[in-house]
Amino acid sequence: MLIGSRPAPVGPPEPATAHRPLRITGLALGLVLLLAAVAASLAVGTRPLPLGEVWSALTAPSGTESDGIVRGLRLPRTLTGAAAGTALGMAGAVMQTLTRNPLADPGLLGVNAGASAAVVTAVALLGVGSFTGYLWFALAGAAAAAVLVTALAGSRTANPVRLALAGTAVNAALLGYVNGLQLTDLDTLETMRHWAVGTLAGRPVDLFLAALPVLAAGGLLALALARPLGALALGDDHARALGARVGRTRVLSVVAVTLLCGGATAMCGPIGFIGLMVPHAVRAFTGPDPRWLLPYCALYAPALLLTCDVLGRIAAPPYEIEVGVVTAFVGGLLFVYLVRRRKAAAL
Repeated sequence: MLIGSRPAPVGPPEPATAHRPLRITGLALGLVLLLAAVAASLAVGTRPLPLGEVWSALTAPSGTESDGIVRGLRLPRTLTGAAAGTALGMAGAVMQTLTRNPLADPGLLGVNAGASAAVVTAVALLGVGSFTGYLWFALAGAAAAAVLVTALAGSRTANPVRLALAGTAVNAALLGYVNGLQLTDLDTLETMRHWAVGTLAGRPVDLFLAALPVLAAGGLLALALARPLGALALGDDHARALGARVGRTRVLSVVAVTLLCGGATAMCGPIGFIGLMVPHAVRAFTGPDPRWLLPYCALYAPALLLTCDVLGRIAAPPYEIEVGVVTAFVGGLLFVYLVRRRKAAAL
């Protein structure tokens, strides 16, 4: 029995058989793009490396400078980017399905703002200065914000409008707190400046390993909720008629988004547009069914995030542009393109 559902089948009917080969081809293409982005992330940087050297550093390290660059710097960065991208993409898909809004962002639940508020509190008041320390405070803040938003929206009786309104209010209040605390302490402002912009640089592999169980739990929960979420997207009354437990599914979806988005934000800082754009873009190929939407996002979102990170490394050598800046720029352009294309198609 799936989480959040009764034994009766839940969700929209299976997609037409004729559509499956095309969708499977899209998944294969996403896997190829993700592998290409991983290879580029390991090979491209201030010192470009041939793929042969990258492979040797991963499989048969001999203590060379290239081994140190690949294993000590680029591999942790790539693993962090792949995990964060997957989490943000899946969180966006769950959030857009939950709210029945194709432009909803996973941060709508206050997860990003809650994580930022907890981290700035830890830095300013408790003197926390390590990435691993940020991780646990950020996760706790993200969870607290999501619980507050859900409670304000009415918990099991919450509907998409209430969730959006409660999330907007909590976001505004928490961001005001973050800005106020930063302005009272210049050291805190400097520390938060590097975290809040969103970056993959300098993240140790220990941070990735610490966050991995949280992200894995959120991803598995999201996949388990795919069928009842598909039913919920049809409306509460239709979902109940199909056997879905609406309140339970909604609460567990909030938990999944909190684990995914909170874990990714804790690792990298708040990174925008990935959770908004990727589900919105791939829905043209998958349709609204979360059973296809979630796997697509799990492949295309990390590919996009790693590609943006590589672009940030080569855009202004010898300096780097943080990936959060690049995703905002690229995401804005993609958003404009998609809106114009759909407007033209509607004419």
